[in-house]
Amino acid sequence: MSTENKNGKLVAIIAMMFLFAMISFVTNMAAPFGQIWKIQYEWAGMMGNMMNFAAYLFMGVPAGMMISKMGYKKTALVALALGFVGIAVQFISSKLAGTEISTYVVYLLGAFICGFCVCILNTVVNPMLNLLGGGGNKGNQLIQTGGSLNSLAGTLTPLLVGAMIGQVTDKTSMSDVSPLLMIAMGIFAASFAIIYFTKLQEPEQADGNMMEMIKGALGYRHLVLGIIAIFLYVGVEVGIPGEMIFYLSDTSENAVLGSAAIAGTVAAVYWLLMLVGRLTSSFISGKVSTRAQIVTVCTVALVLLIAAIFVPESNTFTLPGTEENPLDLVLFKFTGGELPIKCIFFVLCGLCTSVMWGGIFNLATEGLGKYTAAASGLFMAMVVGGGVVPLVQDLVAGAVGYIQSYWVIVASVAYMLFYALIGSKPAKK
Repeated sequence: MSTENKNGKLVAIIAMMFLFAMISFVTNMAAPFGQIWKIQYEWAGMMGNMMNFAAYLFMGVPAGMMISKMGYKKTALVALALGFVGIAVQFISSKLAGTEISTYVVYLLGAFICGFCVCILNTVVNPMLNLLGGGGNKGNQLIQTGGSLNSLAGTLTPLLVGAMIGQVTDKTSMSDVSPLLMIAMGIFAASFAIIYFTKLQEPEQADGNMMEMIKGALGYRHLVLGIIAIFLYVGVEVGIPGEMIFYLSDTSENAVLGSAAIAGTVAAVYWLLMLVGRLTSSFISGKVSTRAQIVTVCTVALVLLIAAIFVPESNTFTLPGTEENPLDLVLFKFTGGELPIKCIFFVLCGLCTSVMWGGIFNLATEGLGKYTAAASGLFMAMVVGGGVVPLVQDLVAGAVGYIQSYWVIVASVAYMLFYALIGSKPAKK
């Protein structure tokens, strides 16, 4: 390979890593913002997250078509422009009247537009990194490395939102987080400029009608089962910290903590552990098979989740820190209070979920060749699970309690374990 080709490949990899971080930054604002609305409307907590992920259902396949017709770079630019518009609409909602339902509708519209952005970015980033890595274990290694930056952004986002919101009351509104939205618009504008002036070495595109490509891709059983697995996985990744935020920030009479700031910080530790897991995987994925990694993390996750459900809520430990210094949150110096030990088990699940996305994508697209772009579009459509599964979990929580709602997550992880053991073995339909 010539020096010019090597440099072009390196630039493409760095650009995709940066976009991977942008995906998490946008996605992980939804659940913390949900705290603001849940105090006003009980049903509203996960609706912003749902709108964000609902866009995947509409945009997943078209995003694959955009890549085929426009290429990866132009498709990424369209996504970043949509992201700027989506954040701008949410910023407008922060300037409207308090917590009126009309303000909430504007906010949901912004979340929906942002969903189109992250869907398209995901469709660009995952196959690009997999192809740049040459597929197989090396392709998975690049995806996990990009996922590390994704987790870093996911760690910082709930921290920032939690610090801005503080204690959730009926007076809390989107105006409290408007500075973060302004920062987000600036980041999107800068990202657009960086990608626009970056010369990307794009993979060769397959010829043929996209619908024919999709039909061909669906002929692979391991892809079809993998699509179901990714639907459930994204719900698991979002649902574990999302419902935990509601659990810890609940201010009702029987609440365990009642602090949005601490809830955001605890959730940030979950995303931090995802960063640790992805960094570790990026070093070992070239030597340890993807299937072995997924089987291991799914098994451990099931043990942690079941332990968290059954450990008594009365088993707690005291959090260190003071309420006077907001910097304590950024430094992970918690602000006091009694945290149920079961939350530690939920947080540790971040180590497990860290490698699931890249691993499932890698297993499901193995051997697809020219159908990879079409398969990526199908995958993105099924990321709607990140909105559906947490919404179902939240509805279950309203009926039987926050902790019992995690049986929804247990069932989802059990399917992913089945997929890793049996369903991911390539076999044409």
